[in-house]
Amino acid sequence: MQDANLCYPEGHLDEQFRQVEDLQDEASPNFVEEVVVVFFKDSGRLISNLEQALEKYPRDFNRWDAYMQQLKGSCSSIGASRMKNECMSFRDNCGQRSVEGCMGSLQKLKREHAILRQKLESYFQLLRQVGPAGAATRPAM
Repeated sequence: MQDANLCYPEGHLDEQFRQVEDLQDEASPNFVEEVVVVFFKDSGRLISNLEQALEKYPRDFNRWDAYMQQLKGSCSSIGASRMKNECMSFRDNCGQRSVEGCMGSLQKLKREHAILRQKLESYFQLLRQVGPAGAATRPAM
């Protein structure tokens, strides 16, 4: 699983992603990819809901923070560390009641979401090319 290692030094993923990978076995050979697909579906929905809340409920920092807390939990569960960091930054901005800060953090979060999606799509494409033997030779972090 060498391509995912490119995400580790860049900080896109953390050890939690390795733990998710360790749950995959012969009985569920696509487990990690399925988890990631669900993550991107859910995180995309949460980001969309947050954007709507920003428009519909201006300056409702508690509501915004609640949406972001959900997204932060999702990011943590798969090891999306850069996204998680942007979630924390957004939440800090909510605490400071900074609309500008929240908007900036959301834009960074959306950028990190797109980057991670692209990197993981490339990763899974590579895994499909190398097959199970290549996946079994994942180098250490």
